[in-house]
Amino acid sequence: MDFLNKLIIIPMEQLPFYLLTLLIAFTVHEFSHAYFANKFGDPTARLLGRMTLNPAVHFDLFGIILLLVGGFGWARPVPVNRDNFSRPRLMGIVVSAAGPISNLLLGIVGAAIYAGLAAGGVLDSISNDRLLQAIYWFFGLFIQMNFFLFLFNLIPLPPLDGYRIVEDVVPRGIRGRLQQVEQYAVFIFLLILFIPGLRAYTITPLSHEASRMSSNFVQLFLNLFGM
Repeated sequence: MDFLNKLIIIPMEQLPFYLLTLLIAFTVHEFSHAYFANKFGDPTARLLGRMTLNPAVHFDLFGIILLLVGGFGWARPVPVNRDNFSRPRLMGIVVSAAGPISNLLLGIVGAAIYAGLAAGGVLDSISNDRLLQAIYWFFGLFIQMNFFLFLFNLIPLPPLDGYRIVEDVVPRGIRGRLQQVEQYAVFIFLLILFIPGLRAYTITPLSHEASRMSSNFVQLFLNLFGM
């Protein structure tokens, strides 16, 4: 247990809420990719059983381990064949953006629910109620993690959605050059993870921005609820 406490950057008492958040966030994210790809004419993900809200088919073990020890990671990417789209580049952008946008929407919904509970007085006795404490921890992690995943997935590095969006935006010649660096993606992520200087300019600012978004949306809904 001491070894796990040192290895995993998430406090052990928060780990169940963290994993539940990832279970929801990753599943909805990948389902969104698959849903819009199928809607635009590419049944690849659906035929492979990926257009589902079953989290077991979306989780990537290495990506989850990186999230627990480094603060960022990924799920199994949904396969998309853009050749099946009538307008490959435009529809490719929409399919790629669907994942991060789903996390943005989950964060907003989480902020609304949390603010509603607070406005209704449900959390007033949180210091004396373990269930309310669990609700507080869960929504705190759920809101911030979804906003973080929204921002993180827009980074233009493979295999993230931001990279796929850039691929569909830039001219074909530049796209070919970009694809040459895909094989180095894992090494780039490991460098970001283990070199504090790089992390300070990547993961840390995203975490701060996710915290700011969380606070702003919760306050927005509290204002709407008259608090």
